[in-house]
Amino acid sequence: MTKELEKQFNDLTNYNAPTDEKMVIARFFNPMGAGTWYATEYDAEQKLFFGYVSLFNDYNNEWGYFSLDELENIQLPFGMGIERDRFFTQDSIANVCERDGTYYVLTETQQTTV
Repeated sequence: MTKELEKQFNDLTNYNAPTDEKMVIARFFNPMGAGTWYATEYDAEQKLFFGYVSLFNDYNNEWGYFSLDELENIQLPFGMGIERDRFFTQDSIANVCERDGTYYVLTETQQTTV
């Protein structure tokens, strides 16, 4: 976690934004396979993110909390670990999931207007 990234989280207020408009500030991923964590909020004191988690890119994807410490301690084969996408550009969760091809559950509002 860089100071610049932490500042981006502090500068953006996502707490009251409608779900589909929440801005994803950081994207973490498993370079060996399934698993993507889209961070929309961050508590620096607790090192805790809130965001959208896609472990298998299916209907089990969900919003929730995940820990920076836990992400940093995941040990993958060949000495690899979970990585932060350093080239990620922030965008709404709906746009990010569409761009990444990640399964995203539509809200009731979207389902009735589609």
